[in-house]
This record gives sequence, C-alpha cells and structure tokens, in this order.
Amino acid sequence: MTVRTRFAPSPTGYLHLGGARTALFSWAYARHFGGTFILRIEDTDVERSTPEAVQAILEGMEWLGLQHDEGPFYQMKRMDRYREVVAQMLASGSAYHCYCSPEEVEAMRERQRAVGDKPRYDGTWRPEPGKSLPAVPDGRKPVVRFRNPVDGDVTWNDLVKGPITISNRELDDFIIARSDGTPTYNFCVAVDDWDMRITHVIRGDDHVNNTPRQINVLQALGASLPEYGHVPMILGADGEKLSKRHGAVSVMEYPAQGFLPEAMLNYLARLGWSHGDDEIFSVQQLCEWFDLDHLSKSPAQFNPEKLAWLNNHYIKLADNARLASLARASMEKEGAQFDGAPALESVVALMKERANTINELAAAAMLFYRQPAPDAALVTQHITDAIKPALTDFSDRIKSLEWNKAALSSALKEVLAAHKLKMPQLAMPLRLIITGQLQTPAIDAVIELFEREVVLERLQKFLG
Repeated sequence: MTVRTRFAPSPTGYLHLGGARTALFSWAYARHFGGTFILRIEDTDVERSTPEAVQAILEGMEWLGLQHDEGPFYQMKRMDRYREVVAQMLASGSAYHCYCSPEEVEAMRERQRAVGDKPRYDGTWRPEPGKSLPAVPDGRKPVVRFRNPVDGDVTWNDLVKGPITISNRELDDFIIARSDGTPTYNFCVAVDDWDMRITHVIRGDDHVNNTPRQINVLQALGASLPEYGHVPMILGADGEKLSKRHGAVSVMEYPAQGFLPEAMLNYLARLGWSHGDDEIFSVQQLCEWFDLDHLSKSPAQFNPEKLAWLNNHYIKLADNARLASLARASMEKEGAQFDGAPALESVVALMKERANTINELAAAAMLFYRQPAPDAALVTQHITDAIKPALTDFSDRIKSLEWNKAALSSALKEVLAAHKLKMPQLAMPLRLIITGQLQTPAIDAVIELFEREVVLERLQKFLG
C-alpha cells in the first residue's frame, strides 16, 4: 500500500499554528513512507471562504516548505462529481429526499429538548418498508439526507487515541445536499478521501465527531476506509485554548516577525510528537523518524520562549548571505545607509549570536548603517578630559596598522597599558563615538568592520 495523506484546510481564515502542525504531520508521514501528500482546499462554505484566505494558506505552506505532490484540489470545482455520487446514493437507497423546512426541523428539535431528548432529525421522510410518507409540499425543494444505520456502532482504532466507538443511535440522518443542490462538508470529505485514495487521515481532534459520519458514508459507497488519527489541540502556556494573545495568528505573521521556517517546523513537530529526548533536528531527520506511535494523547502547550530559543539556534546556523537578505528589507525601512558601510554579511555574522529573530538581528545591525547620535548625558559621563589622551593615542596608533581584529586588539591593549586603564574605561567611549551606543559586541570586532577613515573621522569629531 502506498501511503497517501492529505491536508484539507477550509479557506475561511488564515493558516494558523494548529493547521500548520496538522499539515506538517501529514506531510512528514507521507515523506517517511515515500508516499504522496495531497493538498485539498475545502471551499464549499461559499459565504465564508475567500480568495485571500486561499492565498494565505498557499503562502503559509510554501514558506514552511511543505510541498504537495498532488493538488491543490478545490471542492467547488468538483460539484459535478458530488452530484453524481448523490444521484447514485438516491438510486441505491442510501440517501433520500427530505421536504422538511428548516423551521419544521427546528420545531422538531425544540420538542425533543423539552422532554430531555437529544435534538436530532426524527426521520419524517426516511423511507421504511410499509411506511407512508407525507404529501410532498408544493413548490418546496428537498434536501438530500444520508440514510444512517439505526443499529450497531461505528468503531475505529484511532492512530492517536486508540479504539473509539460511537453508537449509530447517536447519529441522525444528516444532510448531504442542501435544497439548492450544494453538497455538505462531511459528504464532500468522504467522497474526496475515496476518490483521492487517502490511506491515512491525520487531523485535529475537533474532527472526532465527524469521523463516524464519514465512515458510514464511505461504507455506504462500498469504499475502503482510511485510517484515522486525531491529534489533540494546542493550548496556550496558561493551559487555555490557543488564542491571538498566545500567538494563534496567521503562520505568515511569523516570517514578518523574523522567524525562520526551519525553526517553526522543528518547533511544531515537537508540539505533540517526540523522538526520545531530541529537541533540535532537521526536516530530513523529522521525515526519517516520524511515526504516529509517538504522538501524544494530551494537548500540547505553545511556548513562545522555546520557539524564540529554537529560532536563535537556527539563526546561528544559517548562511550569512541568507540572513543579510532577510534583514536588509526591514533595515531599509528604518533608513539604513548601506553606501560606504560594512558588508551586511559580515555584520550579521558578528551580530547573529544574540539575535532571537531576524527583526532583532536587523535592529542590532543598524548601528553600522546610521550616523551615531550618542546621548549627551552619556557623552559627558564617558568621554571625559581624563580619557581623551588615551582616545588620541588610539587614534594615532590605528592610522597605519594592518586593519584586522588582531591588530586592533593589540592596539587597544597597548593603549590600556600606556595609560593604566581597564578595558571598559576605553571601550565605552569608543563605542559611543563609533556607534552611538554602549551595548555592542567586542569593540575590536566592531571597529574592524568599519572603514579606517570612518573610524578616524568619528574620533576626530570628539577629540578636536
């Protein structure tokens, strides 16, 4: 059997973390077995589905690198197929026309609630041997209902949760086609999974109640059943349902905030799945290791600090040219002056150790790409008459030395020894003069990236 998985989002909103994790698990499972990963857009909710949401889903999948092998398939383009299957089911007796109005169905449910029964369709139009059906109302278009089995159970061995059994008496004859002919969610999903030969359905556990309905439809069609695995939801760090305040935003907010896709993939994989004690692993390792045996039965908790830690790890590993390209766009918006400034690749190599995001890296790198404007109070505090002779000595020494970190470090040590100073007494004023701020990486490494003439010019402004 060739493994065939699918990710089937509804384009009624953005691709969020829960959806992205579902997509990742389905993709990784297919990759692990050399199978096929299918992308399907379930857009039959015409009123709420938008082209913008479709685009956001596609962009999110592309950014994460979750390439689909087939698709994207759009349910709205499969209407003829759904109508064909509905007709087959009507002909076989596994579906029937129901002429109850929505008001009549609601009144039916109200009566059931009043006596403490579970509200459900009561089978008024369900054909049974020897049963007389009501007269067809004039001018009323019927819905099509699935003839759900009345006895027995639906049982499946959930790949995450273990055996699940739901009595057919808990399920009513749900609508598979509305009065205008448009098919409904559970019906479309069952037909799609059948047509697309899906072998494994990995999805959120909010779909558990849909599964018995879909299984019954597939069995009525004589179709083989996929295996189902329902993954627990993602909670916020406070144990509450993930919301916008926890980070439940569009996946595409994360590249905007400066996160790398490999960090997000690594993080999402560990939200409910584990491989021993491994916390950091590549996408290739994930595909090699991924199975459904190690999916957690408990909800995972979103931890933004851990995501930031992972992102820092991948920033430190990332190619400097790539980081420079990512950082440059936001730096340009902040007015970075690149002409005559250090090469951005060299700057990010120096600054990336401390950065948790590309945005932090870009902000830190700005000290090399704008004119320094040190705070007057800091200038008074650090650039004193007592320290100026040492600054002048340093300025004279660097006019002709070889321009590299080792030579600059030697010059600094010589000045410190000659003037009987400690490093902070010299490094702090140098930082203020050259960068305009007190917090930078090692001063010799910073100075090395500037042109000699730039450093001498900035020193001269303060030394006269």
